[in-house]
Amino acid sequence: MTMKLKLAAIALTAGLIAFGGWSARGWFEDSKDLAALEAQQALADELREGQRKIASQVEQRLGELQANERIIERGVIREIQKPVYQRVCLEPDAIRLLNAAAQGKAPGESVGEVPGDSASAD
Repeated sequence: MTMKLKLAAIALTAGLIAFGGWSARGWFEDSKDLAALEAQQALADELREGQRKIASQVEQRLGELQANERIIERGVIREIQKPVYQRVCLEPDAIRLLNAAAQGKAPGESVGEVPGDSASAD
């Protein structure tokens, strides 16, 4: 009986040592995971703080530029409504020159027109 008791005590001690080692290893792994998570959280907080600062600077700058944007828009509207950009100011000769330039022809060329002196050549 004493032999069985000694074997049981040895088995129990070995089991406790194994369980203790397994628990300690789990605690060690958990502490490493916790340290990594804390480092990631600190980095994320640092990045968020940097982005918050940049966003506030951009927002402040956009607030300053808003008045200039309104002035630019009004200037563009005024220029579009000027008669220079309409056909009112252009003479028919100017329109003919612009059309010839758009087609890539010289201003003096004419398409299918007979000059005025050709009738007297007969």
